[in-house]
Amino acid sequence: MVDLRKREEVRGKLRRVSVGIAGLGGLGSNAAVSLARAGVGKLVLVDFDKVEENNLDRQYYFRHQIGKFKVDALAENIRSIDPSVEVDGFNLRLERGFMEKPFNDVDVVVEALDDAEIKAAFIEEILSKLPGKPLVAASGVAGYGSSDNIKTLRLGNLFLCYDEHAPSSEESVLIAPRVALIANWEANLVLEIVLNGWLSD
Repeated sequence: MVDLRKREEVRGKLRRVSVGIAGLGGLGSNAAVSLARAGVGKLVLVDFDKVEENNLDRQYYFRHQIGKFKVDALAENIRSIDPSVEVDGFNLRLERGFMEKPFNDVDVVVEALDDAEIKAAFIEEILSKLPGKPLVAASGVAGYGSSDNIKTLRLGNLFLCYDEHAPSSEESVLIAPRVALIANWEANLVLEIVLNGWLSD
């Protein structure tokens, strides 16, 4: 039987939390939906792209949303799940030197970017410009199977979900089950950070 008191205690803590997500592709869109379902009170979503047909096999969008900006489409989907979640969407391309700006006021940042160079620059800027703020990042999303190889590495305020044996996206394909697995791993790390009191570490 579900312990309703425990459930409300957990959701009460999560309702007071804000999470920023950089990139709303396979990782970011699925992580955002999981965090909304978990009860996170506020999501800050950042992306510049539009929904395309070839996104639908792994990203949390629908055919009628093709052509919409991802920040708007994802906000719409989250409102359909839980209208009490506050969503701030920023339709912009993150620029070097200013990547931390949309995330100044969130409690936890989630990195969900595609480009390896931008990903590395983003991680570096968040860690240096927002010291003390937990950052959840991911690597090793391509391919399928080998779920037991996925690990979490903590380096100070950086929490990295990774698979060092995974092929690169140039060598393999991005498929829904593994993309969603890593996205939910990131979301689960956010919950660990919040519910285990790591925000004040």
